[in-house]
Amino acid sequence: MPERGLVKKHTVRAFDQELARLARHVTEMGALVERQVALAVRALVERDEEAAATVIGRDDAVDELEEAIDQEAIHILATRQPVAIDLRMVAMALKISNDLERTSDYAVNIAKRARRLAEQPQLKPFVTIPRMAEICQRMVKEVLDAYVERDPDKAMAAWHRDDEVDQLYTSLFRELLTYILEDPRTTGTCIDLMFIAKNLERIGDHATNIAEKVHYIVHGDLINRMRKTKA
Repeated sequence: MPERGLVKKHTVRAFDQELARLARHVTEMGALVERQVALAVRALVERDEEAAATVIGRDDAVDELEEAIDQEAIHILATRQPVAIDLRMVAMALKISNDLERTSDYAVNIAKRARRLAEQPQLKPFVTIPRMAEICQRMVKEVLDAYVERDPDKAMAAWHRDDEVDQLYTSLFRELLTYILEDPRTTGTCIDLMFIAKNLERIGDHATNIAEKVHYIVHGDLINRMRKTKA
């Protein structure tokens, strides 16, 4: 049976406090990254240059949280020598923070391209990209909730949504190629949109990575072998 409760009680109270602080910083970083993704998409859809600038400016704060998590995890590993689920929690905190940092980087990339697209005529109403973003944001939120609650079922529910993100990405890619073939003058805009869609697809991948890590924390086994191979 999986062990429930994010931090169990230890004989040394300071150990409990260190584990709780580490988990709190992971969730704080996750909340910030959630906002980064939401703002980046708003910058694109609403042509909001202020939102784009905010995303770009906040990336340093995300990096600082990742560094803090790294230092805390290394300190716990060196001084407490955790085992079993405690060891998995500390090790996965390191990996989850890396996934979150990469997610923020993709949000920054979206914001930068959104700022450039705001200066050009809109190619078409945004439908697919906001839908992709909505799914990705929900995935990120759900895997972070699963991390806090140590709920592998919730993590796996988010994990399975990645297929829909991939399907939307493939559909949009083909549609944008058609625009380019019909009117080569749209090439620059279409390429920016392709990269934005790819960034969202990668955000979905990192959310599935976090879901796998939540599963590992609770059960102690890997599920990577279950994942479908991506093209």
